[in-house]
Order: sequence, then C-alpha cells, then structure tokens
Amino acid sequence: MSNLKYTYWEEDDMWLGYLEEFPDYMTQGESLAELEENLRDIYQDLTSGAIPSPRRVGELQVA
Repeated sequence: MSNLKYTYWEEDDMWLGYLEEFPDYMTQGESLAELEENLRDIYQDLTSGAIPSPRRVGELQVA
C-alpha cells in the first residue's frame, strides 16, 4: 500500500479534488470520504490503462 497526495476543496456542498500526480483528472463527492473513494477509483483507471495516455506531473532536479 502506498500514499498518494491529493488536493481538495469544498464548493457548493460538494468536495472536489484531484491527485497531485494527475492534476488534469478531477473528481467529486458529496462527502470527503466519497471524494477519497472516487480518487482511488480514478487512480485505478489511470494506472491500469483504462484511460489511455494520461498526463502526469514529474519532478526534475536541476543544479
């Protein structure tokens, strides 16, 4: 099991968020728990190939 960072906020009685690694793929939930479950689902879709060629965020070390 690993941990994933995500960004989330509440707007109009809904929780919205996205995974830090995949910021182009937002989801929502009526509760924070539902949002987290939806984030797990979208992570599965993104990493299993169900969503082809997802955009990712990387980190580059420079001098």
